[in-house]
Amino acid sequence: MDIYSQKSRWKLYLAIAGVIIVAISMIYTNYLTSKLAEEERNKANIWVLAMEDLNNFDEESSQYCDFTLHTEILKANTTIPVIVVNDRGGIDFHVNFRDTSTVALQREVEKMKEDGVEPLQGFAYSIYYKESSLLRLLRFFPFVQLVLIAAFIGFGYMGFNSARRAEQNRVWVGMAKETAHQLGTPISAIVAWIEHLRMIREPDGEVQEVLGELRNDVNRLELIADRFSKIGSAPKLEAINIYEELEQCRNYMQRRASRKVAFEFPAPDSLPKMVQINPHLFDWVVENLLRNALDAMEGVGQISAEVYEDKDFVYVDISDTGKGIPANKFKTVFQPGYTTKKRGWGLGLSLAKRIIEEYHSGKIFVKRSDEGKGATFTIQLPKA
Repeated sequence: MDIYSQKSRWKLYLAIAGVIIVAISMIYTNYLTSKLAEEERNKANIWVLAMEDLNNFDEESSQYCDFTLHTEILKANTTIPVIVVNDRGGIDFHVNFRDTSTVALQREVEKMKEDGVEPLQGFAYSIYYKESSLLRLLRFFPFVQLVLIAAFIGFGYMGFNSARRAEQNRVWVGMAKETAHQLGTPISAIVAWIEHLRMIREPDGEVQEVLGELRNDVNRLELIADRFSKIGSAPKLEAINIYEELEQCRNYMQRRASRKVAFEFPAPDSLPKMVQINPHLFDWVVENLLRNALDAMEGVGQISAEVYEDKDFVYVDISDTGKGIPANKFKTVFQPGYTTKKRGWGLGLSLAKRIIEEYHSGKIFVKRSDEGKGATFTIQLPKA
């Protein structure tokens, strides 16, 4: 299993853990709200009884009774909104409502009737009551908690992801510069030995031809070292004709490809389209795409390139007739370490993306792909 399958699993595990936490919270909160609702109904019943007792006493008997408890019960209700409606539909009493106008209170009664609220019945009146604000807030608590947990997981994931990417970038840059440094010494030594052999075997034409080919290979090594040395630093950009640069890449890769692979690239003498690029780094990107295309086709097929433009950008489409890329891997192929090959570190497309987007202010992406039929990569570059 590759690291990106493990990464997807961790996302799933985090999501499941979040859902379980919210589900447990909702169950427990519903339990608390049901208990609190029952408690509020009991308080409302006691409030009704206290009110009935006060209404049932006449003026003469009230001289011999203590109504302190009854009035304290009525005063103690500071959270539950209550409306007392007489048998004629009028409002005799209300408490804990912000808008105390008759129209607003009548509207509250009608709304409670529509919601199916069963009033508490007294003698010649009905008592309607609503949930307290505390109970309503408690009902919304699981949803607030869900948002907070989702935000915490989201910001945490983005933070760790950003830190991991920054660390990866430092590792790739360090490896690239160290590779360039390590290549420098043996390349210089090989160049010196080639020149020495050229001098001592000057009359031998066959040896000179071999040394010429060796020098070409050393030049290629110097180019590779130069490319690695430019990773992590701002490269110098030049105005280059994209057709001529693509032709150089095609020429180099075609000599190293199977004869059963056909290359269809635009003619180098086409009407010039100038782009701002660093030739060494841009060639590295194109060669990576062509090498991946050759691997995907297993030595048989066709590689084509198409160049077009709009007002601000020049686009290069590189297509092959290989295995193609699954739709859910269009972004994953550019992540460090992703590879479907048995050999390789999966850094080619990751470096290509970095070169195009960070150094050339462009974009590189999978334009389209059909499994078993091939894929098309697009490079977008600003015009010179």
